[in-house]
Amino acid sequence: MFPHPLDLSEQSPTAHAVPPVVVIVPTYNEAENIQAACERLRRAVPTAGILIVDDNSPDGTGVIADRLAAEGSLTWVLHRPGKGGLGRAYGEGMTWALDHGARFLVEIDADGSHDPAALPALLDEARRGTDLVIGSRYVPGGTTRGWSPWRLALSRLGNTYARALLRLGVHDATSGYRVYSARALRQIQLATVSSRGYCFQIEMTLAAVAAGLPVSEVPIEFTERQHGSSKMSWAVGLEALWNVTRWRLAGRSGPSRGEVGRPGPGPCGPPAAPAPGRRAAATTDA
Repeated sequence: MFPHPLDLSEQSPTAHAVPPVVVIVPTYNEAENIQAACERLRRAVPTAGILIVDDNSPDGTGVIADRLAAEGSLTWVLHRPGKGGLGRAYGEGMTWALDHGARFLVEIDADGSHDPAALPALLDEARRGTDLVIGSRYVPGGTTRGWSPWRLALSRLGNTYARALLRLGVHDATSGYRVYSARALRQIQLATVSSRGYCFQIEMTLAAVAAGLPVSEVPIEFTERQHGSSKMSWAVGLEALWNVTRWRLAGRSGPSRGEVGRPGPGPCGPPAAPAPGRRAAATTDA
């Protein structure tokens, strides 16, 4: 599903230029947010790499991303030809990071809803051996601010339904703030993940649970974006509910008894890199 990026060796320094932690930031029309997001990430985790995956945003987000990469170190941009879905963006970004030796791969939104100040806590849990660490809104200590009642109800309904039907053992399977170990992504086999949109988060959680990987949740505060418009809708929510149902009917689910992973802070149960400032050419979606 996720073809490998094109050969970038001619425009790249040595492979060790990519640090152990790579933060993947997918963007589509985030011109008002991307610079602030990168600045906050750099303050929170100065040694992490930042990979911006832009879907040819018409508002010029990709141009801003190129400037940020040219002005700072440890920042790269993967330009995709068009809007192909969140799952595809993360899949190609993860493939790139794995190919360049990253040990921990971080998902985070570009709109400011995920606080980078919480990232060190997620990374600490990952370094203790947890293969998937989820920044969770729905464990004790986790909160959601600025959402309308319908949006919060939709999110809670989706998570409750997925948790029950797929036996996930986690409370926030739709969270887009998380850390994967490289080992987990190789074991999950990204090429087998079919979700293009927001269902990607649920399917990746299911794949980790089904593979028996350690999973834990760390409480976070989620704050609704201040600039730009959300890509979430009822149609997206209904698609997620349908896919969860379809997966269960197909026999895909987690363990029938017990919890997943080992305890964490939340109650979740037992090639060479492109030079900063240069474009990483993305392959076209199939």
